[in-house]
Amino acid sequence: MALGTKQRRIAAGAVGTLVAALLLYWSWPSGERPQPDIGATAAHAAPSNAPAAARHDPDSVDLTDAQLTAVKVEPVEAREFPVDKEAVGSIDFNEDLAVQVFTPYPGRIISLFAEVGDDVKKGQTLFTIDSPDLLQAESTLIAAAGVLDLTTRNLARNRDLYTTHAVSQHDLEQAVSDQQTAEGNLRAARDAVRIFGKTDADIDKFVKERVADPSLIVRSPIDGRITARNAAPGLYVQPANPPAPFTVANIDTMWMLANVVETDSPAFRVGQQVQVRIDAFPGQVFDGTIDTIGSTVDPNTRRVLVRSTIKDPQHELRSGMFANFTISVGTPVRSPAVQLAGVVRLGDGTQTVWVTADRRRFTQRTVRIAQARDGYRQIVEGVQVGELVATTGAIFLSNMLATAGGQ
Repeated sequence: MALGTKQRRIAAGAVGTLVAALLLYWSWPSGERPQPDIGATAAHAAPSNAPAAARHDPDSVDLTDAQLTAVKVEPVEAREFPVDKEAVGSIDFNEDLAVQVFTPYPGRIISLFAEVGDDVKKGQTLFTIDSPDLLQAESTLIAAAGVLDLTTRNLARNRDLYTTHAVSQHDLEQAVSDQQTAEGNLRAARDAVRIFGKTDADIDKFVKERVADPSLIVRSPIDGRITARNAAPGLYVQPANPPAPFTVANIDTMWMLANVVETDSPAFRVGQQVQVRIDAFPGQVFDGTIDTIGSTVDPNTRRVLVRSTIKDPQHELRSGMFANFTISVGTPVRSPAVQLAGVVRLGDGTQTVWVTADRRRFTQRTVRIAQARDGYRQIVEGVQVGELVATTGAIFLSNMLATAGGQ
């Protein structure tokens, strides 16, 4: 169709405008020519209903194939966790089975036969003293033996004389009485020396040789270990005068003394079985029984003393060792569990795990934890059984997220 006059004029004006624009553009120096706004053009060209780009999750990281080799993924397990109460304490000697060894009579120490830490048997010599009381008793013994010997010979002579009517009946009877009295005195003297720990063989030797030995032997009253020694040669010691020269403790059992939190104290009962773990023996468990619960609360620490008797048949424990004791106070509960390496503690104390659905994108999630048992941490809140979490490499993921956040 032929164009009208008006339309031809409009078309000619448009062509003229375009030509003028082109001439103006090419007249600019090449470095100063204005550039078209491509972004604005693209935005103008894009459909108005196009979807917006997905925003990146600040708590997630995406791993490459190479980075995935440093991370191990495992499902959250359901495991049983006992309802336990724990406390920290220390090992001490069982004072109910510890004996302070005093000398039974005063005297000066002559020799010592045991050191602190030595294991001794009942009846083993610990030390000897120079005892004046023993010397007096042995002297009395020797004198009584001499009197008995004299009266025995006198009785025999009077009997011979009586047969020839050289002595009277009264003289014979007096000789019998003197001899019987001497026998009684000797028996009493022997018993007096025996009290000092001398044997019949020792006593017979004193009587035969007519020589007294003032050395009093002090022996261990029980099997045990020397836990204290306050003795030295030449030291004058007396009965029940502290400190005792030696202290011997039976170490088949030991005490564990723990101060438990006041709020936990109602859960403990005398007779409850406890398991004790010692830092010096990792992986080893010692069995014991609670035998005493304190009747007062320390006003400063708000704690209660709990004492347990621990079996130690191998004599491995030492007084003063740090210990942890655990006691079950309820039925075990079944909870989600994650390996210890999979739980990461942040700087503010928050506990987190890394959860994944596709084993490539990992998202940090806050959890609430409880106790640890057999290499697993009990998760009270935050994940469900069956969810996939990072175990090995969880700290690596946390470091990646921290690095990305700092850029």
